[in-house]
Amino acid sequence: MSVLHTVILLAHIFGTAALVGGWLATFRTPTVGVWQHYGAWIQLVTGLLLVGLLEMGDGTVNHMKIGIKLLIVIGIVVAAVIGRRKIARGEEVSKGLAHAVGGLALINMAIAVLW
Repeated sequence: MSVLHTVILLAHIFGTAALVGGWLATFRTPTVGVWQHYGAWIQLVTGLLLVGLLEMGDGTVNHMKIGIKLLIVIGIVVAAVIGRRKIARGEEVSKGLAHAVGGLALINMAIAVLW
């Protein structure tokens, strides 16, 4: 179980890197990149898997923290999907939407580390 947890945690960190790295890479001309889209989904799926593994084990879960992080990651996924759909239709992604993806990911990281 420890190896599975470590592999899922590594994938979770890769998702974070894709979100924040993609945001920083396109900061001057904001858009939602394909890796940000993948990173958002990776964050959601691996986060749920990590909580499930923790619930199955002997660990305690801070449900308030997990609930807040879940709401934020759902917002990230929605913003990333909307951004990618706009790009697919040839429309311009608004700066607010593009910065929402990266900014919310940064907030989620801060909650994970500081809480």
